Amino acid sequence: MSAAYETLDLLAPVLRVRPELQDFCRFGGSWSVSHSSAGEGWAAFHIVVKGRCVIERPGSKPVNLEAGDVLLLPHGDGHVAYGVNGRDGLRQTTTTYREHIRFKQTEGDEIDTELVCGRLHLESASENLLLRTLPPVILLRLSGLRRYAELIATIRDELQDARPGAASIARDLSSALFVMLLRQHLEEEPPTTGLLALLSARETARAAAAMVADPAKSWNLEELASLAAVSRATLVRAFRRLSGMPPQTFLTELRLGLARNRVIHTSDTLADIAVAVGYQSEAALSRAMHRRFATRPGAMRKSQHEISSASAQVD
Repeated sequence: MSAAYETLDLLAPVLRVRPELQDFCRFGGSWSVSHSSAGEGWAAFHIVVKGRCVIERPGSKPVNLEAGDVLLLPHGDGHVAYGVNGRDGLRQTTTTYREHIRFKQTEGDEIDTELVCGRLHLESASENLLLRTLPPVILLRLSGLRRYAELIATIRDELQDARPGAASIARDLSSALFVMLLRQHLEEEPPTTGLLALLSARETARAAAAMVADPAKSWNLEELASLAAVSRATLVRAFRRLSGMPPQTFLTELRLGLARNRVIHTSDTLADIAVAVGYQSEAALSRAMHRRFATRPGAMRKSQHEISSASAQVD
């Protein structure tokens, strides 16, 4: 089994990819669409189902995309998408809504480009540990790879046909697509730092996987070294080399990342979250989160609700 497959097997119990499909775009002629930052903890993506386009991030070279390409911006950077005909004489774009997805289409020209655009939330035990391992841009050229092509075509057809439940089906298919994309990326570019590297390296894989699988357990260095079949000193050196922190600090980061994720994205009580991530009490978790994120869990949750409400009003 390759390192990429082993890494995904170890990560699978805690990695859930939640895509949010935002736009189905059908463009012709000259067009341009600006995308603001996807938001903390979110990655932006574009799936080109037909034609060609260009993606440009501030301070970076433009990236040319064609049918079958999937572009992922793991850090959610703001960017501009535009047609290969340039940005002069832009065509007017109309927008309609189906099941909370924006359908955008240019007027006056034959449609030659179709895109599925949105953002992706990586629901890992610690999204920061995962996202920091990924480069600013991941581009996979999937044209000619049958299984990817069929999946992309099905996502497109579901959105285009707009049958009952189409948006939900497209989201589930997109989730599968991005797990496959992550696997493909790991095969082509094995990770050298961060969580994925810890789960790939022989000296750290079993210890890191054990902490990810059971972050509430009071792991000690001797137990972790025994699992990894290395000395304690070797384990500490390997963790520092691959993640920039020793195992116990990694465990704390893992717990607080998981707690933060649940505070923001669920309605679970802080007491339940504290138990799940290995803290003795709600107060102990609240103090730890305040030290790490400079804000209390209640304020964190309230702020996220306000952002979500504002986003819903804009949509």
